[in-house]
Amino acid sequence: MDTFNHLKTIISIILSLGIGTLLNGSVRFIQHPGRNKPFWLHLLFVLYVFILMIHFWWWEYRLRAITSWTFTQYIFIIAYIILFFVLCTLLYPTDVKDYGNDYKNYFFSRRKWLFAFLGIMFCLDLVDTLYKGKDYLDSLMPLYGIRMITHIPLSFALIFIHSKKNIYYAGVLLFFILFEIFFIYKRYYLYS
Repeated sequence: MDTFNHLKTIISIILSLGIGTLLNGSVRFIQHPGRNKPFWLHLLFVLYVFILMIHFWWWEYRLRAITSWTFTQYIFIIAYIILFFVLCTLLYPTDVKDYGNDYKNYFFSRRKWLFAFLGIMFCLDLVDTLYKGKDYLDSLMPLYGIRMITHIPLSFALIFIHSKKNIYYAGVLLFFILFEIFFIYKRYYLYS
């Protein structure tokens, strides 16, 4: 087995566990509609993480072009997907009894953790991209630069907003979702 296939296997296992967590958690609202009260902002965050993971899984195929792997590159990729798994598990805990079986209460009590892990993911992605060199960074510009300049500060800013007004979170999450869809479109469809 070559290095890429070995790495791809590990990535696929961890990503599939995360995606499975999101899908199982979302389907539980249909299976047991009266058990836990869903919250639309929580579901918006779930949708965003799902889109990010699907995008990453597609991007992962490009890793086959790397012929020589370093342990540092390996650690960055593994850390990145572990953060995805942590986010998925945070979004759908084993139960929300401590929060009145209400995902609104859960979302606001865990929002700092959710947005902190999201911000850390963006920072780790930026470090990984810079590590790969100027040519790689240039190939992603200008959208990647806009993404990092906006997403990192917004993610960390939402940690410190103590309002239970949905407008801040909804605005940022909708911006993130629309930006990610545009980023995917521009990267994979516009020039194919």
